[in-house]
Amino acid sequence: MRNLYFLVLFPLSILTSIHHLADASLHVKYLPGLEGPLPFELETGYVSVGETGDVELFYYFVKSERNPQKDPLMIWLTGGPGCSSICGLLFANGPLAFKGDEYNGTLPPLELTSFSWTKVANILYLESPAGSGYSYAKTRRAAETSDTKQIHQIDQFLRSWFVDHPEFISNPFYVGGDSYSGKIVPGVVQQISLGNEKGLTPLINIQGYVLGNPAARTNLESNHRVTFAHRMGLISDELHESLESNCGGKFFNVDPSNAKCSNGLQAYHQCISEIYIEQILLPNCKVDYVLPDIPQNLPNIRTSRRELKEFSGNDPSSLPPPNCFTYRYFLSAFWANDENVRRALGVKKGFEKWSRCNTQNIPYKYDIQNAIPYHVNNSRKGFRSLIYSGDHDMMVPFSSTEAWIKSLNYSIVDDWRPWMMTSNQVAGYTRTYANKMTFATIKGGGHTAEYNPDQCSLMFKRWIDGESL
Repeated sequence: MRNLYFLVLFPLSILTSIHHLADASLHVKYLPGLEGPLPFELETGYVSVGETGDVELFYYFVKSERNPQKDPLMIWLTGGPGCSSICGLLFANGPLAFKGDEYNGTLPPLELTSFSWTKVANILYLESPAGSGYSYAKTRRAAETSDTKQIHQIDQFLRSWFVDHPEFISNPFYVGGDSYSGKIVPGVVQQISLGNEKGLTPLINIQGYVLGNPAARTNLESNHRVTFAHRMGLISDELHESLESNCGGKFFNVDPSNAKCSNGLQAYHQCISEIYIEQILLPNCKVDYVLPDIPQNLPNIRTSRRELKEFSGNDPSSLPPPNCFTYRYFLSAFWANDENVRRALGVKKGFEKWSRCNTQNIPYKYDIQNAIPYHVNNSRKGFRSLIYSGDHDMMVPFSSTEAWIKSLNYSIVDDWRPWMMTSNQVAGYTRTYANKMTFATIKGGGHTAEYNPDQCSLMFKRWIDGESL
């Protein structure tokens, strides 16, 4: 917990020198790491939320490259809770990505993507809650947050943002996110709807929501990992049958006196111990790397892999090899902590170290155990929804998502079928329900859209334009 003060709060000495800038925004023309001007419109800024305005939420706003005046507007929430929205902007569905070149001591270079969802929609990438990305709280009390507090603050953020951006009030509005945001997104949709009904202004033209590999109910996803492992051939028929028989279908918080179940789970964990559960086909590389003493002006240094040890605190042999899928996370720590990058983005001076996922240092209360009732309420109000699952994600298995969707008991409008990238290339499988909910799998996909961005981009374009997958 040593870094809590720096990751979530500004030092008091810095607070006294910062003027309150509610809804301060910056139009970004250039970004370090990318040659030339940005070929799309990017705005960044902070919006003050919370009971006393002591929480500053940072956002990136990318205008649609097609028709920003008429195209839908979507707010994108990254999971965690506590992960930066750079995960969306630079990894999953944004217009930029890291080149992936081996780190050589200079600023990691960026490149344009072909799969950005901003080709057909305006997207607000929000860093929520405080402590995520460049967002922060001014006091320790304001830093304390929860699932439900996030929902209220995101609604507050949006209504404040729309006041400063009235030209987008009439655009169809959607809420999107992935992973743990499955607990938050449907709640935000409901909160926006309730606020509109109460006459809160500005009214938000909410139309629906998009969720990728979403968490839905405590222990639901964990319970389905055993079945997923069996369906994927990671455990034997005999072990699966033994677990089902001896554990009663529950594979968490097992009674220690149930030796047969405990022994079976031990065998199960041995089978999957070297599996990268976010995409079971990929090498099992470390996800994040602790870089405690990153220089703040990377373009002024040139560093070999061995010299990295001096400021990273890591044995060079433990640094990720460039062929790891997670190498981009390693690069993002250097890019997002560079002083020139922060200046270009308008990050407030004095902000301490950026972390891709600050999940351990935010005082967070997990107070939504079951998000399924939110889906029920949103369906009753006629909101559209797209729920998609990478079919090789073991973190939130597609089978767990199928299970809670089926529990809604809505009739099927378009039954299970392949959806296609081209006339002869299957991209995944889909089913549509009477409550305007579409479920789709991403063939070969992982925990987020970044694993198969081309498939996810095509899926989103068709759905947001009202077309059948």
